[in-house]
Amino acid sequence: MTTPTPTPASAYPPTEKTYILENTGPPTLQAPPQPPPLLATPDAPPKIPPGLAGYEGDDDPKKEKSSIAFTSFNYINSIVGSGVIGMPYAIYKAGVGMGLAVLVVVTVVTDAALCLMIAAARTAQASTYQDLVRSSFGRPGFILATCFQFMYPFISLISYNIIVGDTLRIVLIRVTGLSSESVLAERTFIVVSSTLLITLPLSLYRNITHLCKVSLCSVVMIAAIALAMVVRFGTMFDQVPATEDAWVIGKSGFPTTIGIMSFAFMCHHSSFLVYESLADNTQARWNRVTHISIGASAVLSITFGMAGFLTFTGYVQGDMFENYCWADDLMNLCRGGYALTILLTYPIECFVARDVLETAFFRDYQPQPFFRHAVLSVIIAILCMLLSFSTDCLGIVLELNGILCAIPLAFILPGLCYIRVEEGPLWASNKRLAWAVTIFGVVTFIAGCISLFSNFDELSQCSHGEEMPYCHQAPDAPNALNATL
Repeated sequence: MTTPTPTPASAYPPTEKTYILENTGPPTLQAPPQPPPLLATPDAPPKIPPGLAGYEGDDDPKKEKSSIAFTSFNYINSIVGSGVIGMPYAIYKAGVGMGLAVLVVVTVVTDAALCLMIAAARTAQASTYQDLVRSSFGRPGFILATCFQFMYPFISLISYNIIVGDTLRIVLIRVTGLSSESVLAERTFIVVSSTLLITLPLSLYRNITHLCKVSLCSVVMIAAIALAMVVRFGTMFDQVPATEDAWVIGKSGFPTTIGIMSFAFMCHHSSFLVYESLADNTQARWNRVTHISIGASAVLSITFGMAGFLTFTGYVQGDMFENYCWADDLMNLCRGGYALTILLTYPIECFVARDVLETAFFRDYQPQPFFRHAVLSVIIAILCMLLSFSTDCLGIVLELNGILCAIPLAFILPGLCYIRVEEGPLWASNKRLAWAVTIFGVVTFIAGCISLFSNFDELSQCSHGEEMPYCHQAPDAPNALNATL
């Protein structure tokens, strides 16, 4: 009887097991080594489960990492978007004293909420905001968070289109000499052109890390605009007459202020993407990025808010650039620069909205093919473009998004998630900060909703497309203003 010749191992096609057993020597009864448990520690980032964006086993472009500096620039850019030019209006609505106090409180509470949120995510092994809320409150919480987290960046993109249409219209009329009735100077034409030629192509980037250098330029541009506003305060202070209620310390409109400022500091929806892009993303490094980014954003917000309010007092609009004269070349330069900044911020918000849809509807179909990535990007960009034609008042959009979406996402849900996932009783000492953040969010949400719906008609009115009256009171004013260039 012939003994069959054993088939060499090389005759079989290689498999995962082939590579695992290769060069291991003679078989033994020893159990194969077990992988370490997927636990997060203060010195190690949480492991991302298979199938989610950022999983280390995927060939996913989101795996590229950034330093603390570049991550901070990306984070600041996601914060100081359209909300920053609403700061003068927010301070006016609450009164100068209460407005500044609210700004400081919102800054501190936002910083605490961001640190608590990522700490809770590390404990719950969650890699997205939706997964964190799902771990805390099950599927109902997941659905609620998904709705909030998609609507916030979606409405933000609408506000970006409003800003681009309004600011570039004035710049084009001034630079090219076009008539205000020209089709090329219509905000509809400008929004359509900027969407198809700039924001949509940029939104097709699949890696948020690629936007870091863009974010650096954007943040520098915002700082330059803040400096120009300070210069204009000195040259326009005598030209703009102060209104009767200009120096009131506190007013009843502080819920509106909280809504706009919450919108301006809202970055929780993009925090997980930014956290994922941070190299060696430990809790300590994340806290440092948060403190740097929120602190820098607060400085820029105070500069924008006070320079705009002190210059225009009761004339201030929801879109601060509507207050500057159309013949002011320095501010036209700032208008163009800010529009460019918004165009560069747009892809980050689109990235967030698209990622929410991926997690909600395509969780089991990863990695994401480029075709689906492109289709989602096009749908989001076109819908935001069409909806931006429905209003030209920026203030109501900022407040609506701030109260209905930003406050729950920024304060209520992060605090509740931390309370739920961290060990210990509900009233444990390590949960006191989370309780404070949550209570602040609930109180401001209720007050903001009452103010929003009781004053909706007043908030929907603005002076869009009309040059302010003080620009016509002094015929030589434009020459005097432009003398500082």
